[in-house]
Amino acid sequence: MEENKTNGRDEIYSTKVKAGKRTYFFDVKATRSNDYYLTITESKKRFKEDGFTYEKHKIFLYKEDFNKFMEALNSTVNHVKHELMPNVDFSQFDVAHESEHHHEEREEVSAVAPNATEVDSELKWD
Repeated sequence: MEENKTNGRDEIYSTKVKAGKRTYFFDVKATRSNDYYLTITESKKRFKEDGFTYEKHKIFLYKEDFNKFMEALNSTVNHVKHELMPNVDFSQFDVAHESEHHHEEREEVSAVAPNATEVDSELKWD
């Protein structure tokens, strides 16, 4: 087995969104042929008897699906905002809140560095 499973597919761009006990990572990666795709990773800190682990879920989004994905996401969010919860002021969630566990969140971010390769091995490129 090869040690470096990224095969040169390092992140081109990365951003994260902290959301309570979850952190979302949005990473742009490149294939060998310089085609680009997006990975969206949800990382949740889980406590166990001997410490903690991170539960991760990834979505791979390819360029041909960007517009359809954004349209469906916007449509779904707008349905919730305008049809299901029209009386909620969603702008109240725009303010960044200091977390009680700020130090723990920093540990989480370093433990789930954007260069993590666990899922890259699932991709097969011709």
